[in-house]
Amino acid sequence: MSDREITFAEAIREALAEEMRRDARVFIFGEDVAEAGTPFKVLSGLVEEFGTARVIDTPISEPGFSGIGVGAAMTGMRPVVDLMFGDFLTLAMDQIANQAAKVHYMSGGKLNVPMVFRTTMGATRRSAAQHSQSLHAWVSHIPGLKVAIPSTPYDAKGLLKTAIRDNNPVVFFEDKMMFKMKGVVPTDDYTIPFGVADVKRAGSDITLVATSSMVQVALGAAEMLAQIGIGAEVIDPRTTLPLDKKTCIESAKKTSRAIVIDEGYEQYGVTAEIASVIAEGAFYYLDAPVKRMGALNVPVPFSPTLEDVTVPTEQTVFEMARMLCGKS
Repeated sequence: MSDREITFAEAIREALAEEMRRDARVFIFGEDVAEAGTPFKVLSGLVEEFGTARVIDTPISEPGFSGIGVGAAMTGMRPVVDLMFGDFLTLAMDQIANQAAKVHYMSGGKLNVPMVFRTTMGATRRSAAQHSQSLHAWVSHIPGLKVAIPSTPYDAKGLLKTAIRDNNPVVFFEDKMMFKMKGVVPTDDYTIPFGVADVKRAGSDITLVATSSMVQVALGAAEMLAQIGIGAEVIDPRTTLPLDKKTCIESAKKTSRAIVIDEGYEQYGVTAEIASVIAEGAFYYLDAPVKRMGALNVPVPFSPTLEDVTVPTEQTVFEMARMLCGKS
């Protein structure tokens, strides 16, 4: 298995192209996916290889083409529905949460909905309140769905291939600020199982459980903490549904302190769920309360100065960890 460095966007494109070559039932559609290759150019070149019958530009109607995807999946295809921004989940939520998630159960197991909803998350791109939210907690609340949130090019490719091959509906979040990020990705075919967290960095003093873009923030904070003698362990769940509770709990038992970091809103969010898992599972091992760091509970501002303070940073994670470890 040979490795090379490619970008996050290239890893996504490779996963889609390889799965489309492997399985003629796989096709992708959404707004500006064909000729434009999406506004982020993630899908550039796919329409040239697979044609407009398998890379399909749709009208601006998320409920409409999401519903077409559900129907296509129920009748034997494996559609990948491209929702340009995660904020547009608001428009497709009935199709995702009421239709795709429930068909298998309501049909007594006779029908499956093997489809992927690809969408984005992440602030600090100056896209304002309607194009900057990280809403993965919404779909992580719904039984019948699976939710993947990769943090590296390697994870992005492996998790997306798993998502396309899964017989259940998967919502797949890509942080729009990470598309140009580079990382080592094998040329050989590989998949990453859902529900298996990855230890991005080992440590013994504090656990940082981080998702998506916040994994890179946590790793940066861990470097800063190492300079003052604190060893931070960084855990990336990789999927919020299913969630690898065991790895989070075992890490917290080892370090006795934990911070959960996520770019979604802090209230009723992913940080609350994972923090409660750790607090319950590692209660007798903890030397401090489990802390949560998420986005501020405000609509994402357009002002760069204001937007930059709405999400956790390396510095704020460093300060929180230092305080928990008694080195403030």
